[in-house]
Amino acid sequence: MSGYVLAIDQGTTSTRAIVFDGQMQIAGAGQKEFRQIYPRSGWVEHDPEEIWDSVVSTIKMAIREARIQAKDIAALGITNQRETVVVWERESGKPIHNAIVWQDRRTASYCDKLKRQDLEKTFTKKTGLLLDPYFSGTKLSWLLANVKGARARAAKGELCFGTVDAFLIWRLTGGKVFATDATNASRTLMYNISDNCWDKALLDILRVPAAMLPEVKDCADDFGITEKAILGAEIPIFGVAGDQHAATIGQACFEPGMMKSTYGTGCFALLNTGSDIVGSKNRLLTTIAYRLNGETTYALEGSIFIAGAAVQWLRDGLGIIDTASRTGELADAADPTQEVYLVPAFTGLGAPHWDANARGAIFGLTRNSGPKEFARAALEAVCYQSRDLLDAMHKDWKGGVESTVLRVDGGMVASDWTMQRLADILDAPVDRPVILETTALGAAWLAGSRAGVWPDRESFAKSWKRNHRFEPAMDEKTRAAKLKGWRSAVKRTLADA
Repeated sequence: MSGYVLAIDQGTTSTRAIVFDGQMQIAGAGQKEFRQIYPRSGWVEHDPEEIWDSVVSTIKMAIREARIQAKDIAALGITNQRETVVVWERESGKPIHNAIVWQDRRTASYCDKLKRQDLEKTFTKKTGLLLDPYFSGTKLSWLLANVKGARARAAKGELCFGTVDAFLIWRLTGGKVFATDATNASRTLMYNISDNCWDKALLDILRVPAAMLPEVKDCADDFGITEKAILGAEIPIFGVAGDQHAATIGQACFEPGMMKSTYGTGCFALLNTGSDIVGSKNRLLTTIAYRLNGETTYALEGSIFIAGAAVQWLRDGLGIIDTASRTGELADAADPTQEVYLVPAFTGLGAPHWDANARGAIFGLTRNSGPKEFARAALEAVCYQSRDLLDAMHKDWKGGVESTVLRVDGGMVASDWTMQRLADILDAPVDRPVILETTALGAAWLAGSRAGVWPDRESFAKSWKRNHRFEPAMDEKTRAAKLKGWRSAVKRTLADA
């Protein structure tokens, strides 16, 4: 059997498809951006049909670049933007509304209402999550309440709910398979991560009919076969994981205490806690890292909503840079006597603050502040937020995280300046891998290992290779002063400050 494996990486701003060969090297790739829809301030939507079209077109690009045919692909894996909600008709497969994106904040008041009813502890105990608009459950509840006839149709089994992976599986299999995996399910506010099942009590609170929920499978499992008419061949879908979980797998963080952080549109750090469900006292999330062969591995997660998106704001919103790749160069040339802080709370603040009503702010501006200082502030904001997450993890779990080396991936890690500053602010080593497409690699490994054409978990972990290690070089006095300034800026940004 061919060793080629196809990974679909369906992200927040673009879709990528990557063909890996039998040596787990990239043979071909395709990428396509799609529209970001902003109906109101704080609302973010995607057109599911545009997502679907981007998936099909990028797969064809990747296959063409790899100079193979669809029939040469042994298996397909899917990784996706998490928490984004799609509801579609079971009969036609047609979405009833735009997808509501994980960044969307329209349910902030509903989350506050549930908190006032003292329900957050109930949700956290069962799901490991907090009551925040970030997660899928309240978004789904909003759709059922605001799309005419939706709740009644859902109760009759006429509508399907899914995160993006489930929608793609449905479409790829021609509606034959309605399923998701445990990692995506664990981000919905409706899935009990201890019992590994949809939780009836939580569904009742959110008024979500169980009839519209997908089957939950392991990450490496049988998710059906693609329709031949779509790609030109029937390809088994053998792997599915939410993007941050796929990156954890792609970084081979299989042992408790191992930690990875992905720097894309947002930033997400996951710490493997093994079979232990570690409840956070510092407003981190407890989540399923992955589920393989029926065995669940858990993680602590810190979620930062804005990372690379701050650089996009500099380019598209302010127009002070022409390409994202220039930010490191500009930051390096910034005036060292100016301490400019950007708190990028464009869609609220994530962990460990979880303030849905906070909004972005800039502190420390002088008459001489310009593009260079803005670039440095945007990149340093990512580093400071990462430090906040690491500190919270130190407090929550004493399983050796103090000595953890951070494995990094995502678009921002190509910047040497950013990674060095990250190591300096964290006061910890930062490892950048040879293969930066670790999210796609994780999805591909899930599929390829189940198909029997890629190595098992232990051999895959041994194959991980480091491109460069960034060691901290900043003196403690400078680091402490910078962190003090950052914490002061955040404090002044919080909505209840």
